[in-house]
Amino acid sequence: MVEHDALSTTREAYDAAAPTYAQLFRESLHDSPLDRAMLGVFAETVRTSGLGRVADLGCGPGHITAHLDELGLAAYGVDVSPAMIELARQAYPGLRFDVGCMAALNIADSVLGGVLSRWSVIHTPPHELPRILAEFHRVLAPGGHLLVGFSASDGPAHPTQTFDHTVAPAYRWSPDHFAALLRGSGLAEVARMVREPQPTDRRQFQEIHLLARKAS
Repeated sequence: MVEHDALSTTREAYDAAAPTYAQLFRESLHDSPLDRAMLGVFAETVRTSGLGRVADLGCGPGHITAHLDELGLAAYGVDVSPAMIELARQAYPGLRFDVGCMAALNIADSVLGGVLSRWSVIHTPPHELPRILAEFHRVLAPGGHLLVGFSASDGPAHPTQTFDHTVAPAYRWSPDHFAALLRGSGLAEVARMVREPQPTDRRQFQEIHLLARKAS
């Protein structure tokens, strides 16, 4: 019941916020050179592997999926919010977008060259995160890569912490703790980027990008 309630709360909140969210974040990469660089590394890594399509899980209004497409990836988006998916389809009619849940993906085993999870796990209750990571591992081909983004907790003494997200209850993690969860799911860390908060940022949290690889 807790899992269902968390998922329903997140879906309903993002359905209600979809137009505002799309307007606020559609151009967000323009002022984020470090994020663009990490997405570029991910794209080059996946292209070089030649392992297949990329799923942008938690794609929202589709702007990051479109960016991956511009980087030469066969990318498509998945989101739990039907309203977000409708906005993505309207904005990028040449790309594929599906309604779906990260905990039970409608994707066959070992078919993806890459998975992007950009701040899409932040609403996952901590006890459910290993299940999500297991799904990422399941759908990735051997040698495939995951790029996951999230906000850091205050330090190793705080493996997880809640924070006051505008849309729905949210969590942040110690990067080392998250990397250990990845290892437990069969995904080995390849690299990480830590972005320090800017003075003008509303929340003074480090932003983390972890790149991980499924064993061949």
